[in-house]
Amino acid sequence: MAKRENTPGALPIYQQVSELLTREIAAGRLLDGQRLPPERTMAAEHGVTVRTLRKALAELTARGLLDRRQGSGNYVRVNDDVRSIYSMFRLELSEGGGLPTARLLSLDAVDRRPADLPADFATTAGASRIRRLRLLNGIAVAVEEIWLDGRVGTLKTEDLSDSLYRTYRSKLGFWITRASDQVGLGKAPVWSPEGFDPRPGTTVGFVERLSWAQADAPVEFSRTWFDPVRARYVQRIS
Repeated sequence: MAKRENTPGALPIYQQVSELLTREIAAGRLLDGQRLPPERTMAAEHGVTVRTLRKALAELTARGLLDRRQGSGNYVRVNDDVRSIYSMFRLELSEGGGLPTARLLSLDAVDRRPADLPADFATTAGASRIRRLRLLNGIAVAVEEIWLDGRVGTLKTEDLSDSLYRTYRSKLGFWITRASDQVGLGKAPVWSPEGFDPRPGTTVGFVERLSWAQADAPVEFSRTWFDPVRARYVQRIS
């Protein structure tokens, strides 16, 4: 793998590796008791230094997902709570897993509430509209449109990170506590960028989500159109 780079808005490199491994465990691609490859081999595979890899493995060990045995190696431990920063991002590669990243397409302040937003998302103070291309392991798998209620604040381009929920917490002081998804089929939007293989109007997987913070009213509404050839929607119940 090419050297992993810490681009603006991305997680620290060691955390990218730990998140990727966490999602591999959650997807069942790394099994309970499985011995991981030697650290130098893993570091080369992930495009990081051995020191960075060890920092990632130490984080997994602290979370109870890895058993590091002196002189023997690193062994996967599966527990009932395999959570990650991206635990609410339900898309995985078709074969499972994949590290989520995002490419910002546009960020706009909208004064009037569009008529096609759900009645439950009753923003009265305008909204921020964010459009992004979503990738898993660098593969474009989805486009998304997120509406953030103006009552909870506004965002600037430089505020955004790969994880919007992380941004909400660090920049706006609230966090998403629950979400409701509706999954079906939809048509890829006209603004789909180059690099997202399904062309505008093509039937793709479609997810609508309402998200709540600490208050009773939802603060975010999103639409996600995903490529069913490259990705799948997964909801795990533990």
